[in-house]
Amino acid sequence: MLMQFVRLIALTLMGFGVTPAQAATLEKPKITIAVGGKSLFYYLPLTIAEQRGYFKDEGLTVEIADFPGGSKALQAMVGGSADMVSGAYEHTINMQAKDIAITSVVLQGRYSGMVLGMPKTKAAGYKSAKDLQNLKIGVTAPGSSTNMLVNNLLAKEGLKPDAVAIIGVGAGSGAVAAMRKGEIDAISNLDPVITRLESAGDIVAVVDTRTAQGMQAVYGGAYGAGCIYLPIEFTRKNPNTTQAVVNAVVRALRWIQQAKPDEIVAAVPPEYYGDDKAIYKTALEKNLEGYSADGRMTMAGARNVYKVLNQFEPTVMAAKIDLGKTFDNSFVEKALKKYK
Repeated sequence: MLMQFVRLIALTLMGFGVTPAQAATLEKPKITIAVGGKSLFYYLPLTIAEQRGYFKDEGLTVEIADFPGGSKALQAMVGGSADMVSGAYEHTINMQAKDIAITSVVLQGRYSGMVLGMPKTKAAGYKSAKDLQNLKIGVTAPGSSTNMLVNNLLAKEGLKPDAVAIIGVGAGSGAVAAMRKGEIDAISNLDPVITRLESAGDIVAVVDTRTAQGMQAVYGGAYGAGCIYLPIEFTRKNPNTTQAVVNAVVRALRWIQQAKPDEIVAAVPPEYYGDDKAIYKTALEKNLEGYSADGRMTMAGARNVYKVLNQFEPTVMAAKIDLGKTFDNSFVEKALKKYK
């Protein structure tokens, strides 16, 4: 009798478009996720989860607040206007050093996907980050992961972050315009911005982390890049809500792995590519290798991020970091049982 009753409840729920897994009460069914440049490929899993209705399937109403760069998205979460961030894993370590406990709950990207580009004339003479000294370098926003890439390159050559002038140019058409107008000497950004500039002959990539070879050269191997991070306290108070978000993102990652490039292009908002659909597809193909296949963060990836930050971030250098608290794979493991 009990089993018959359970089946009846399950069938009733499905009749209303709700699966038994969704029947778990969401502590906070309406949430805000901050992001720094939503149209960038760095955040594609977030867009796919939204556009394909995966958040809704989990019973969530998600508002995605878009900011000019990752550091601005982080500020929104710390300030309380966003519940979580789709952003760079680096911030979990930076914040722990400042006694702010946040954690990554699902990895979206295993490659950072960032590129340092320069006009052909300057690129021809580039040999190392020493050649960047005194240049104006455009990043999505000061303090963002694109800024950290520059800091990392400088640190490897024994240079401090102030060896260059960092200028926030955003993650869209403004970044392209800044490069073309000569307002900056070099640019640290992501696709589709980079491919638009490359295709037009505006820049040449001198550092490229869209490939395994580039990742090895810059970071030495495994790396924790784009992720969903949030206050640890939120995960404790809202475990079902956190699980629902992770379920949706893992499902998006799984879909990206099996989808064809044309299917992915068709899934994103048209404003992402505008009149440059072919260029957008080209950029996508350059980045597909870098997405996580399952959403898991590895300790090896976390350690490499820490090594990078420990070269130039004063607060990280002065703190004792517990990397085990900067990511939590438990929600991913549950999601992977649902979306195999």
